Amino acid sequence: MPVPLFAGVLCAGTAAWALAGGDRVSRRVRVVLAGGGPVVPRGPQHWERLVVAVRVRAARWREWSCLGIGLVVALLGGSVIPLVAGAAAVPLVRRWLRGRRRERERGARTAGVIALCGAVVGELRAGAQPGQALTAAIRRTAAGPGGPGPAEAAVLAAAAFAGDVPAALRQAAREPGAEGLAGMAACWSISVDGGAGLAAGLERLEGALRAERDRQESLRAQLAGARSTTVVLALLPLVGLLIGTGLGADPLRVLLHTPVGWGCLMAGGVLEVLGLLWCRRIVGAGER
Repeated sequence: MPVPLFAGVLCAGTAAWALAGGDRVSRRVRVVLAGGGPVVPRGPQHWERLVVAVRVRAARWREWSCLGIGLVVALLGGSVIPLVAGAAAVPLVRRWLRGRRRERERGARTAGVIALCGAVVGELRAGAQPGQALTAAIRRTAAGPGGPGPAEAAVLAAAAFAGDVPAALRQAAREPGAEGLAGMAACWSISVDGGAGLAAGLERLEGALRAERDRQESLRAQLAGARSTTVVLALLPLVGLLIGTGLGADPLRVLLHTPVGWGCLMAGGVLEVLGLLWCRRIVGAGER
């Protein structure tokens, strides 16, 4: 079997496996928090689950699209080099997508901590006890498609059954983006040991966390121009290939079938990687 045809079959099989698989969300925590009764599904939650499933499958398609693009270029250029390059790019794209997903989860977790502080303050102002306020606030803010995670469930259990709430909050604060829960644990310990107002402390903590998030968003917006410039510079070689093809120079034949083209292709690839790493280092220094 020719190599391009074999790669096409492999790509199709991988895509079918990705569509057949999928992340299944555990419902055990939601059943426990609902008091052991049946969990009645609601319309908005079904839509949220559908959006999550579509995002997961879209990410998998983006991972394997490199192999598909390499297969197309290999068929057009009559060489196996683009196919090998596309296969080598799959783990790199997967790593990049995972980094972006972790960054989104971190931001969502930070926003959840801020919302949790505000919800606890609201419950306390309404006259609820600290344990009841924290329980109601967690159930309100963790009403997503997957319900509370393991860390939130541990905090909820400690608040509902008079456990060590500060220790559970510190344990939950170890997750990326949930560092603000350590401040909530400190406020909780001070209010229990010293009798200070928990609502006032959590209100100040919410303001500080909100200001820190706004600062990070402002910095991210200022660095958006540098990121866009990096993307444009990374795509310039492809623009050059398109221009050469339009002028009738046939750059694919030169790059894929001549020793000079192989040398140019290798040197260009090394310079492209070095340029991307350099731009990434500059942006990372700005973020730090």
